[in-house]
Amino acid sequence: MKRVLEFVPLLLFFLFYKMDPKIIDISGEQISVGGIYSATYALIISTLVLYAGLFIQNKQLEKNSIITLCAVLLFGGMTLLFRNETFLKWKAPIVNWLFAAIIIFSQYLGGKPILQKMLESSIELPELIWKRINISWAIFFIFLGSINLFVAFNFHKYWVDFKVFGSLAFTLLFAVMQVAFMQKYMLKK
Repeated sequence: MKRVLEFVPLLLFFLFYKMDPKIIDISGEQISVGGIYSATYALIISTLVLYAGLFIQNKQLEKNSIITLCAVLLFGGMTLLFRNETFLKWKAPIVNWLFAAIIIFSQYLGGKPILQKMLESSIELPELIWKRINISWAIFFIFLGSINLFVAFNFHKYWVDFKVFGSLAFTLLFAVMQVAFMQKYMLKK
């Protein structure tokens, strides 16, 4: 359920971004709704609410949640402060590359690959396969970050669509491919 909830801020960002910009009056205050800046406000506020709720419920946040929260606050905040969406365009590539770096370093500095630590309680695989899976996810995150960057700066009109739907489609496809690959090597318990 948590993974589904994590898409709510991205969905709200998408919906606000796609709205035709207009000014609405709330108790005498003029507020602009629609477009990149109101979408960024929606992203920041909904991300804060989501992770505050998860923190209250679980008394902690996972490392990837902390990275996502910090990236949203940093890049979203800079986008709003400087009124420049370039900062937000860099969020997805940098977060993806950061995940890739964490995955790579976990394999060489942390004993077991991070994906093995996360999944070994439910999946048993040979050590070599865990290392291959770990590296393949790192390569995938490098690719996903790069393609996000390419689309953001070369196909501005489709950037948000790709960020929301293209990245998700690539990730789901890659995850299905990984499951198919792992099934060949799963050890019997």
